[in-house]
Amino acid sequence: MAATSAVRAVGRRSRRAFDLFVAEVPWTVSSKELKEYFSQFGAVQRCQLPFDKDTGFHRRYCWIKFSTPQDVQNVLQKDSHILEGAKLALRQQSHRRRSQRKNQSE
Repeated sequence: MAATSAVRAVGRRSRRAFDLFVAEVPWTVSSKELKEYFSQFGAVQRCQLPFDKDTGFHRRYCWIKFSTPQDVQNVLQKDSHILEGAKLALRQQSHRRRSQRKNQSE
């Protein structure tokens, strides 16, 4: 049980390295298509689209990592992002340092 929680904690930390959280991803869209779509705003380093091992479908959200902060701003400047008729919900990931998180918990 402890190993499972350790793996989850590492997963949460690695997601903080991403720039954008994208929700409401249509079931029919692949990580390759997401990467292609977001490449119009700048260089995409990674696109992580997690799958549910029970259903075999992706979980309808993903994380995107861009090469530069300007690429992220290019994405956020556009009012809406629509893929296959569905409006994507974007949220910029905050990159807080450990010292900032530690101070907030005290």
